[in-house]
Amino acid sequence: MSVNITTSFVEQYSANVSMLAQQTGSKLRSAVDVEKVRGKNAFFDQIGVTAAQLKTSRHSDTPQIDTPHSRRRVSLATYEWADLVDDADKVRALIDPTSTYARAAAAAMNRSIDDVIITAMNASANTGVAGGTSTALPSTQKTATSDQSDGMTIAKLRSAKYILDNNDVDPSLKRYLVCGPKQVQDLLATTEVTSSDYNTVKALASGQVDSFLGFNFIMSTRLNKDATYTTDRLCFGFTEDAVKLAIGNDVSAKISERADKSYSTQVYYGMDIGAVRMEEEKVVQIPCNE
Repeated sequence: MSVNITTSFVEQYSANVSMLAQQTGSKLRSAVDVEKVRGKNAFFDQIGVTAAQLKTSRHSDTPQIDTPHSRRRVSLATYEWADLVDDADKVRALIDPTSTYARAAAAAMNRSIDDVIITAMNASANTGVAGGTSTALPSTQKTATSDQSDGMTIAKLRSAKYILDNNDVDPSLKRYLVCGPKQVQDLLATTEVTSSDYNTVKALASGQVDSFLGFNFIMSTRLNKDATYTTDRLCFGFTEDAVKLAIGNDVSAKISERADKSYSTQVYYGMDIGAVRMEEEKVVQIPCNE
């Protein structure tokens, strides 16, 4: 059983088990391409860019255009969460905490989904027929060198937009920008009060709007810092099809008695997921100094 269950006993004089402040839902799952898959590994085929050939004479041979094909591999991993609640604990506690345990487990699973997606944005993608080639996110997909002292700025957002536009990314695709609370604070601090940009950022910070410069903003505290420049938080601009989230088994829950644990109630959650970056051209890394 959880060694911390005693905090819910009657001495606490509380009729509820409260959830501490935490992210409970996945913020990024709805912003990426989700696909149900089977097996330990899944492969996603892609077709590259071709060009039409100019016809220079009558009755000329039909040209053969060799369409380039590529492939990405995603590997699934299993995530689990479980805790036990003794019947004796239920008697001594003011309420049965099982349902709160289930909420805590679901929240942990959803945070893991976001972690997997964020990792895929910046990690080397497994490419090739068997997925044996590692393809890193190139420096051309980064707004600035990581040793800059600037946090999030309007200039960096414009640079991210330019990179996507210059890559001929379909403008009809939804674009997202995932950043932390510090980055929105940076925008509020670095933009002139009289500018229209500042007014938009103020509305963004207050929740009145969720988009700016064509990006739908997603606030997340799960973003990692740069491994080399450890004061830089790595934010990302990306399109809705830039990352593939593969789901072998979606989040599933079981709450049941364990005969081997004196019939304690076990709260169990599990899932099999994986993610891969599908196109480097559709992801922009934005290092922001904190």
